[in-house]
Amino acid sequence: MTNYLIAQVKVNDDSWISDYAAKVHDIVDRHGGKYLSRSGNITTIEGNQSDADLVAIIEFPSMDALQAFIADPDYAPYAAARQAGTDSHFIAIDSTDVAGTIPYLTAGG
Repeated sequence: MTNYLIAQVKVNDDSWISDYAAKVHDIVDRHGGKYLSRSGNITTIEGNQSDADLVAIIEFPSMDALQAFIADPDYAPYAAARQAGTDSHFIAIDSTDVAGTIPYLTAGG
């Protein structure tokens, strides 16, 4: 089942960005992941204004693949650099429909 990693990142120190942007895509790809977006064009439509400077959405073929990316030793130094220079919020969601009413999504809970 497809899973998505959604990263909301508030940058406090941008020294990590060039290496991260240049190298992490290949690590994501190694785990079957595909960036759907990595954008700084953030518009709050409803609720409190987001303080994120960047939101990334990455699709993975499974939760195992997503977790393997996060746990990859090659990713660890980039993750540590990002964590040191940001306030980051990463969440994972699957491709289910909690209400079970969208016919092209699997009903989920």
